[in-house]
Amino acid sequence: MKTLALFRHAKSDWSDARARDFDRPLNLRGQRGALAMGQHIRSTGRRFDRMIASPAVRVAETIETSSKAWGRSFPVEWDRRIYLASSAVLMDLLREIAGDPKSVLMVGHNPGLEDLIFDLVPDDGSSPLRDVVVQKFPTATYAVMELAIDRWADLEEGCARLVELKRPRDLDPELGPELPD
Repeated sequence: MKTLALFRHAKSDWSDARARDFDRPLNLRGQRGALAMGQHIRSTGRRFDRMIASPAVRVAETIETSSKAWGRSFPVEWDRRIYLASSAVLMDLLREIAGDPKSVLMVGHNPGLEDLIFDLVPDDGSSPLRDVVVQKFPTATYAVMELAIDRWADLEEGCARLVELKRPRDLDPELGPELPD
């Protein structure tokens, strides 16, 4: 059994129209969301043997901010392939993990992370949280899956069960979508 957690970067700043997508930092709401999710992860007591992440600025800032709240930091393996990757690329990357750690935290982007959940978690009713992901996998969302595999190289579609899903709005309603007047 392996554990895979996915953490989508927090809300990014779009105020500089000239900035490259890769270089966009977090906005204030994103900083608050990353902080809240870091506190949540700390409250679960969950630990990870390895963290792999996209090197995009908004991902790096999400990790930095949430780690402060989490009260834990450890080396990040930066992998540019995660940046805007498809589910297929993410699955290949996971299959390549050396050393067969028991638990991995991947921090990255949509639609890849969301699609990875759809590919790994069967749509058979065994993971009711999957229906929440169908609605939306917003920024700063954190998901944990248990994988019925012994080695990362054995990763295949339908091998997971979604056991936790936490969105920023679940922790603080002000971090949810902006409501119309």
